[in-house]
Amino acid sequence: MRGKIGTRNLRKTPSTISREVYENSLHQLQIELVKLQRHFIKCNEKILVIFEGRDASGKDGTIKRIVQHLSPRETRVVALGKPSDRDRSSWYFQRYVPYLPVAQELVLFNRSWYNRAGVERVMGFCTEAEYKEFINSVPEFERMLVHSGIKLFKYYLDISKTEQKRRLDKRKSDPLTQWKISTLDSQALKKWKQYSLARDEMLAHTHSLTAPWTIVHADDKQLARLNIIKDMLSRLDYADKAKRLILPDPQIISTYDATQPKKGLLAP
Repeated sequence: MRGKIGTRNLRKTPSTISREVYENSLHQLQIELVKLQRHFIKCNEKILVIFEGRDASGKDGTIKRIVQHLSPRETRVVALGKPSDRDRSSWYFQRYVPYLPVAQELVLFNRSWYNRAGVERVMGFCTEAEYKEFINSVPEFERMLVHSGIKLFKYYLDISKTEQKRRLDKRKSDPLTQWKISTLDSQALKKWKQYSLARDEMLAHTHSLTAPWTIVHADDKQLARLNIIKDMLSRLDYADKAKRLILPDPQIISTYDATQPKKGLLAP
């Protein structure tokens, strides 16, 4: 099991590694991802990766680097929009079920059913009863997925308030990223504390041995991307694995434990 995140401050901008080192490391890891895809296609495996985190935490960029050189036939990215009236009247998990992986597929959720424990709860888009039903049901739902043969990974990308503000400000000024701007961006900083409390409660109630959470110290985008890929590769079987290349840094990424918020190892 991966170690706990240390107390060393890693919330640095710009990256603590050079562009050359980053690009070389990413290239080598993407070769490993191609090896992995050959394996799970051959073995009919089903892999589901969930990415959660605050606005601008780096989910989009991480997913882009993972899928960049993989076969699009066996790789799907799911980023659902606002639920319809029909979605709101259905079983909560129902809108997500059609997107689950089948044999030979890797599916990556850019936000997932955990919207209910995050933005929906903080912004009042669900009732307290709906939230409680979700938080009580999700562990059993995920156990069913794992027992059905799906390999489930859950990553929470954690960033500081200062870094979120910097990224949101940059998003507004960059014409290539303005599609990311939403009406909720202005609430991300105003409701920072509420989001922190919702995050802590979500992690505490939905972390389990069957479907554990992995915490990513994500202020440094480049290190976060590299270590998420390393973590995935280290936890999956495939032929000709470059084991020394895929060792994740425990200062960047670790399995969640309940002491992290109290020790200040998650953004307060």
